[in-house]
Amino acid sequence: MSARELLSSWVLEPGTGKAIELLRGQILRIEQIEGGQCVDFNCFNLHDYKESMHTGRTRTVHGLYPTVGHFMWSAPPRERAMAYILEDTVNCNDVMFPRCSANLYEGVYGLPVHTNCHDIQAEAQREYGLTPDDVHDSFNLFMRTGVRPGGALFIERQSSKPGDHIDLLALIDLLAVPNVCGADIMRTSNFSIKPVRLSIYQATEQDMAGVPALCSWPSQRTPADFRNSQIKVERELRRDPDYTPAFTNVPIVYQDHPVTLDAQEQALLQQHARRELYGKDDGAALRDIVFSWWEERFITKVTGHAD
Repeated sequence: MSARELLSSWVLEPGTGKAIELLRGQILRIEQIEGGQCVDFNCFNLHDYKESMHTGRTRTVHGLYPTVGHFMWSAPPRERAMAYILEDTVNCNDVMFPRCSANLYEGVYGLPVHTNCHDIQAEAQREYGLTPDDVHDSFNLFMRTGVRPGGALFIERQSSKPGDHIDLLALIDLLAVPNVCGADIMRTSNFSIKPVRLSIYQATEQDMAGVPALCSWPSQRTPADFRNSQIKVERELRRDPDYTPAFTNVPIVYQDHPVTLDAQEQALLQQHARRELYGKDDGAALRDIVFSWWEERFITKVTGHAD
């Protein structure tokens, strides 16, 4: 493997973040210096800030703990792969928890002024004209989390060591914004906040060739496809008197489709019908069975997303 060209490197101090122009084909390495430090990561399309990383879509496609071989996806209706995880020496990242905020520390801990991820992110991206309203949920790197029986979430102490790192390959031109998580009184970063190292490399041909092929769909829409393609600047909301609804496939029409079952099929339906949900409605129970079967066998092929 040919060596990557190092373009720049610097230390990100506790309580700070940095907005970085990360161009397509460049790699951002986020590296532990002392170990045990969570890093919040966000990114925007450098040429259209309304397209930004979406933890919800990323979580849906790759699960709760994205790592090597996974993508960072933008929000609907764009839904594009923005970055690709090339390397991850810890394999411990989170897309469940929101960023910590000033209100969290004041409301829960009684600390009216405290370093926090939302304010750090907002200040870092202010360099590019973005506001606190433009901050969105972050990809929490090196953060160890889990789900308890019953659905409650928890944060555990993390195990990253000096030199551990994650490499993010930009697939489009990005404004990448990492920040040192400000949670010094939580387990998030083992009850302290520490510096991390940021390095930008030029990806090699081998790096680029290792990115899995991606599908492109007409449903991945950009402002050129929007009925209202102008990003709203004025804050106050006013009704458009010329607005005419144009919803997709409306009005929706339901039709009955008779399905004939033989005795064996009818017995299977009675065996597998979710009566606690559908009662005596055999049609609804059968529809549930058919779509559940379809999901298990074909949803990966249909979405084009595979892990």
